[in-house]
Amino acid sequence: MSTDYQAAREASGVRLREIRLSTPRGRLTGTQLAREYGWNKSKVSRLENGKQTPTPDDLRMWVDACGQPETYDELLARLRGFESHIRSWRRQLAAGHRPVQDAHNDAQANSSVLRAWESSWIVGILQTPDYARAVLTRSAELHKSPQDTEEAVRSRMKRQELLYSGGRRYHIILWEPVLRALICPPSALAAQLDRLMGVIGMDTVELGIVPLHASLKVPPGVGFWIYDDRQVVTETWHAELWLDDAISVETYLRTWKLLQKSAVYGADAHNLIHSARRMLPPP
Repeated sequence: MSTDYQAAREASGVRLREIRLSTPRGRLTGTQLAREYGWNKSKVSRLENGKQTPTPDDLRMWVDACGQPETYDELLARLRGFESHIRSWRRQLAAGHRPVQDAHNDAQANSSVLRAWESSWIVGILQTPDYARAVLTRSAELHKSPQDTEEAVRSRMKRQELLYSGGRRYHIILWEPVLRALICPPSALAAQLDRLMGVIGMDTVELGIVPLHASLKVPPGVGFWIYDDRQVVTETWHAELWLDDAISVETYLRTWKLLQKSAVYGADAHNLIHSARRMLPPP
């Protein structure tokens, strides 16, 4: 968890403690507050010490128990502030994958120059429906989230309209193992690789592949997107990070440029994709 995120969570906890200790009826103990809602008594301590992120419902119950409902908007704004940087999958996927896909659609629609590095799978903007369906299904299974796969796939496919609407330039780099990872049935991967070969030469997409044997300036690490050199989106198994501070953006941009030095394009990229296609088992 980032230092900035943890510091913000701890500051929020300090504010929660202030509210609990200054109720109109006098000081409210943590035990009394926990008993009010049947919480585990350690929950109050975890929230006040920045060890647990409150939910909006937690905040509402807290201010109501403390007789200070007017502080709810302030606390919610604090929560939204640090959640805008680290968005846990548990919270994001509570309503399924479709809202997450819609958020990415909006972010890309509002950008002109988009750079991506991906070391795990084909990026969503270039996915076929069957490949996207496999990825999203596995994600829902991992996170035990609602299965709205078909709606999520439709939203992800809608994003691809941005490739043809003009006004944007995609600079995408994939690591070669991505071309061979069977995170979907072989037939779906074959169609996905055909799709990638068809992307090469598009005037809105620059597709590079970093060969497995290439000398790397930096380790491959996790995938990420950079929007207009102003915002970075990357993800871990537990959360998505949306970063907009200048130092972080510059670090990711520098990383992307170092990875680009190892990438091949045009016919060389086509040959790598075609080679991966030929290695698939026959249908």
